[in-house]
Amino acid sequence: MSKLTLIALSLALSATAAEYHLQLTPESTQVNWTLGDVLHTVHGTFKLKRGDIFFDAESGKASGEVVVDSTSGNSGSSARDGRMHKNVLESGKYPEISFSPDHVEGRIELAGTSNVKLHGSFKIHGAVHEITAVVQVTAREDQIASNVKFEVPYVVWGMKDPSTLFLKVDKTVEIEMRATGRVAAK
Repeated sequence: MSKLTLIALSLALSATAAEYHLQLTPESTQVNWTLGDVLHTVHGTFKLKRGDIFFDAESGKASGEVVVDSTSGNSGSSARDGRMHKNVLESGKYPEISFSPDHVEGRIELAGTSNVKLHGSFKIHGAVHEITAVVQVTAREDQIASNVKFEVPYVVWGMKDPSTLFLKVDKTVEIEMRATGRVAAK
């Protein structure tokens, strides 16, 4: 093999080695939400349907989709959850909530812990919104554990405010997703 061929092959391998695929599964992913009100804070969960994230560790380019089942939203109160699904999320009409990343701000180290921001499009209630989520990533061997946090200003985004005359709730819901998945070179 010529020296030029070896250099070209080496460059090609190093270029593809920076591209990775992270696959998330419902069994290894928790999606939690928190909504404050004047009396107490309400905590709830959603279930992941599927998730695939592709990222280039060198350039920060990202793609893929993380999809949550909006009908799975659960706060532990059937009356409250019924109002949430019928009046706020309209989950019968909009059964999925999704996030499609497009860029990672910061560097994801494939050994150890990294703190980055993940930018992309968040689709909820039939509309797409641009968001940036704070992500802590811990990588070891072929596993990545991530803790993703962001806020959803649901009233500003066109969803109904569930506040009543006597019960006032925050206009923003805090979302935290903890996931562990396998990462593989693409």
